This record gives sequence, structure tokens and C-alpha cells, in this order.
Amino acid sequence: MCLLARACALLFLTLALTLGVFAGKGRRNVLFIIADDLRTSLGCYGDPVARSPNMDQLASRSQVFLNAYAQAVCAPSRTSMLTSRRPDTTRLYDFYSYWRVHAGNYSTLPQYLKSQGYATMSVGKVFHQGIASNFSDDFPYSWSVPAYHPPSYRYENLEVCPGRDGALHRNLLCAVNVSEQPGAVLPDMESAAQAVTLLKSRVGRRQPFFLAVGFHKPHIPFRIPQEFLSLYPLEEMPLAPDPDVPELLPPVAYNPWMDLRKRDDVQKLNASFPYGPIPKDFQLLLRQHYYAAVSYVDAQVGRLLAALDELGLSDDTLVVLTSDHGWSLGEHGEWAKYSNFNVATRVPLMFYVPGVTSAASSFPFIDVFSQSGRRFQNGRPVENMVELVDVFPTVCSLLGLKAPRPCPRVSFKVELCTEGKNLVHSFRHRERGANKEHMAFSQYPRPADQPQLNSDLPLLKDIRVMGYSMRTWDYRFTLWVAFDPSTFQANMSDIHAGELYMVADDPGEDVNVFSRLEHVAMVRKLDALPQTVSVEERMKLQLLFLTAGMKRNEDQLSGRRRS
Repeated sequence: MCLLARACALLFLTLALTLGVFAGKGRRNVLFIIADDLRTSLGCYGDPVARSPNMDQLASRSQVFLNAYAQAVCAPSRTSMLTSRRPDTTRLYDFYSYWRVHAGNYSTLPQYLKSQGYATMSVGKVFHQGIASNFSDDFPYSWSVPAYHPPSYRYENLEVCPGRDGALHRNLLCAVNVSEQPGAVLPDMESAAQAVTLLKSRVGRRQPFFLAVGFHKPHIPFRIPQEFLSLYPLEEMPLAPDPDVPELLPPVAYNPWMDLRKRDDVQKLNASFPYGPIPKDFQLLLRQHYYAAVSYVDAQVGRLLAALDELGLSDDTLVVLTSDHGWSLGEHGEWAKYSNFNVATRVPLMFYVPGVTSAASSFPFIDVFSQSGRRFQNGRPVENMVELVDVFPTVCSLLGLKAPRPCPRVSFKVELCTEGKNLVHSFRHRERGANKEHMAFSQYPRPADQPQLNSDLPLLKDIRVMGYSMRTWDYRFTLWVAFDPSTFQANMSDIHAGELYMVADDPGEDVNVFSRLEHVAMVRKLDALPQTVSVEERMKLQLLFLTAGMKRNEDQLSGRRRS
């Protein structure tokens, strides 16, 4: 018995050290970094154009999830991630309701950590501001002190962009001389400085902290320091490999990029609604400015990581970096987010856990202008599908805290639970290849089957169609179904359109192979399912039915060829 007890004690100690589970004084801090509209256009995700050395350096010391998925618009996505509930549970599809009074009084990740003794602080855009976070960034529930917002953000959408005519405009492309801007500063610079100040204030304190830092870029307008454009010469910028609207794309799936159309410089293009296109010379400028904005954000991330290092906090601080959704850069003739395409829903996600994901804990700042060619290898890449609702339970487990239990089928009255998966097992064991059971879910609302002026951001009352999307190792499957905004109910039998892409052969999602005939048969087959079956389970069964039908057709065709 003594030997058994010693073995058990040794096993517990090993797990504790492996996962960084400490109590009291040794409990780890958390630096949570979220960028706005940052797709996987980073060097560590294999983008050959991107110059992102500081985030790449973090990735080299982190567990990097290569296929992490979010929701496709800001407020629903951030609320979903921070509550670990999907939009059908938060009932937030636009920007104009607060989940605590609209759906349920759900606990958030910082709120839970605060209840466990953490000092919780928010800098920049973490929750979406306004009604979606009760005009307070969910203070005092989630934060120990009121959230900080950079003062210069008030100028972000004003006429501060210099034009060729010498006047100031409200442009999309807005590379500026920072010294000539109001306050001689930009919002993300202020957020980085405030975050560093807060990190300094935590040195030597026994109380652990959760510091969330939300950078506004690369969200439009591309109001960034003009010197970052020099990293991306126009003559070296590529266009999107698939710039045309796919022939078989259902109109309901198309995003007419209305937020770009409202900008002064885009309006001068006279691009036709809804399909455009944007002239190629402007496309190149747009892509150049997006990548420059990514490098600008990378520099701010580098400042935070270097401060963590210099203050002696990197050995005791878990770092999470992610984004609220991606951004189309001309793929499928689309720009911005507002769709279920991979480029709009796939995001960076990496976890640095000191002593677990890397023995190295040094993060020297990398100047992209003098070291733009520096490259790193990812520390621990994971290819299987994950979702941002997985972040909450995973962070808790990595801190040695009890993770929220899985939510029941109906969880509107349950304050603390998760609709995600706890990914902590992936930190213990290396990935062994494709797991086709791993799936990620996203959804996007539309007001109608055809593109219209409010297609990108319909108000709740105007939503008539919901696009539910499921990403697996082999497929991206989307159903656009009837939706009743008064009851928040989707009718999975009333299918307006469908999309099915074979990812291995069509990674760009350009050829929609969804079959109308199979769709009709599928509805008949699944109509008998009980109403208690979740949307996610229905999607799994529907995809199984469709792909089985496709395989039968292929087998029959090959049989005819042999005969």
C-alpha cells in the first residue's frame, strides 16, 4: 500500500508540474490577447506574405491550433467565446442586446477567475462595447476594475485620413504619419502602453491576475502608421487566388461588404451592388494595407511579450492569443467577414504554458523593419478542429481550476457551464493524425435569400435565414434554413440553400457540390427526428447522409465504367 501511495503521489505531482497546476502563491497569471478581424495571415500559419515575427516567436513556444473556428461577426463571437456558449444560447446575433437580460445570466471566463481570487483587468476591445456588454464591458461582473479604452479611439471613424487632394477623409485606406494624428498616437499604441503599465503594477503581488488586451486592428479603417506599408511593396503583393464569385454559390451565402462601401475612397470606385468587383489596383492596395495592419498589431504584441519577459513574469504567466473572426481578402469576390467561409471563421489560437509548451520563456522584442526575414518553427501544432468556445474550459484546467461542466441540452438557467471542449488533453499527448470526430460550428444570419443592404448586419427582428456551418477534417457543410427571430427558432426542415465543399480537393471552397436531389431526400429522412435533437447533432447526421449518398453515386458510376 505504501508503494501504491507513493506511486499515486508521484503521478499527481507529475501531472501538476506538467499542467502547471499550483495553488496559492504559485498560481499562474493569464495574459489574454485578442485581435480584431485577424485571419490566419501570420507566418506561423504558413502565410508567405505576412511579416509577424513577434507572434511567430510566441507560436514557437506555444501550442498552436491550426484549425480554430469562431463566429463571423464581432459581438456574437466575443460573447460566445467569453461565456463558452454558442449564439443560439446567448441569443446574440447582432450588436443590440445584453445576454444577461436577453438570454441568461451566464458567467464569463474573467468572472469565474475573479471568483477564484484573480485580479481581472480589461484593456482595449475585449467585449464588444455598447449594449452587447451593458455599456460597461460587463463590469463589475467580469472585471475587478473598470475596463480601459484608448482615448484616441474616438477619432477612429472620423475624417482623419489624408487624401491625395490634401484634404482629410473617412477612408478605408488610412496609413498616417502618427505625429500628425490627434494626440500623436493611435489606439492600439495606447492599449499596449496601458497593458504594460498594468503588468508593472502586478510585479511582486501574491494575487494572480487575468489581463485581457484587445487590439482594434486589423479591423477597418486601416488607420495605421504609414511606415508599415514599406514591408509590403505593391509590386510583390499577390491577389486572392480565387477572386471570382463561385458559380454555384447560393446568393444567401454572399457577403456584399457593405462596411467597405461606406468609406469615402471605396465609394469613388462605383463598384456595383452586390457583387462588385473592386478594381484590381485597389484590391492590391487593400491587401497591402491589411497585411501592414497585421504587422502593426504584431509590433504591439511584441511590446507586451517583451514587457512580460523584462518584468520577470513570463515564467509564471499563461499567454493566450486569438482573434474574434477572420476576414476575406478578395476570396470568392468577398471582402470583410460576414460569411461562413473558412477565411471568415478560421482564427489564430495559441497557448503558451511556461514549462509545458516550451522550456524557453524569453520573448525579446523583434523589430520587423530590421528583422523582417526572421522565421520560427511552431512549437506544438494541432491540426484537428477546435472552437473558441473551448478556450474557457481549457484555460481553467491549465490553471489548475475546476473547468465548467458541459452544458445540458437546454441551459438558459445554468449560470456556469460550457458548450465547448476542454482541450487540456492535447497538452499532455501529441496529436496522432486526423480525428474525423472533431468538428467546429459557426453560424451567420441573413435577412433574405438575396443580398441586400442589410445582409451583412441584420437586426434581430429582420433575420429570416440562419446559416449553420460545420467544419470537419474533410468537409465544410453549411445549411441556410428558415429562422424565426421572435422565438429564436430555426426550422431545419425548411432549407433555403446548402453548401458542401470537399476540403482535400478544394481547400479554397470554390466548388459547391451540394445536391438538390440529395437535399430533398435528406429532409424526408430526418424530419422524424425529435425536436430535442440539437442543431449540431442534426448537422452531423445530415452530413453523414449526404456523404453516404455521394459515395453510393461514385460506386455506381465506377461500376458502370467497369461493366
